[in-house]
Amino acid sequence: MSRIGKKAVAVPTGVTATIDGQQVNVKGPKGELSAVLVDKVLASMGDDGIEVKPVDSSNQARAMWGMSRTIIENLMIGVTEGFKKELQINGVGYRAAVQGKNLQLALGFSHEVLYEIPEGIQIACAKPTEISVSGIDKQKVGQVAAEIRKYRPPEPYKGKGVKYADEYIFRKEGKKK
Repeated sequence: MSRIGKKAVAVPTGVTATIDGQQVNVKGPKGELSAVLVDKVLASMGDDGIEVKPVDSSNQARAMWGMSRTIIENLMIGVTEGFKKELQINGVGYRAAVQGKNLQLALGFSHEVLYEIPEGIQIACAKPTEISVSGIDKQKVGQVAAEIRKYRPPEPYKGKGVKYADEYIFRKEGKKK
């Protein structure tokens, strides 16, 4: 039995949710999202909200049960609150700036890195060394943050590079004489 899958996903006030077969559509104050669930689970509207049940008792169906419920919950959170990832840049001369629909990164290369901001994602730079990625789709926000970090991942000796704000970089001692 899935402990997460057993719980119903509450539909907050101001949010409308519709289920059409395996398609779940959610509309809220921040926007509209939809997800297609796998065939191994069934979603239905109940008294407490959206309930997810496995089709049968196979391992595959039970494995998808909790994941499908979490996907629906992330849709609800996205259209009401949204998601946010914070990135920090460490290094001398490393900086970021938003210019129109592009994020301009100076990361120690011989050229500036231009990252085109995808549709549905907002990027803000409060300081030149801080990047804030936000949006309503949790997967897109995480993917964009990972792509920005991939340009210059943090290295273990000086900690230079792009890292998540809550990430701990294991530091190594340098070479000795």
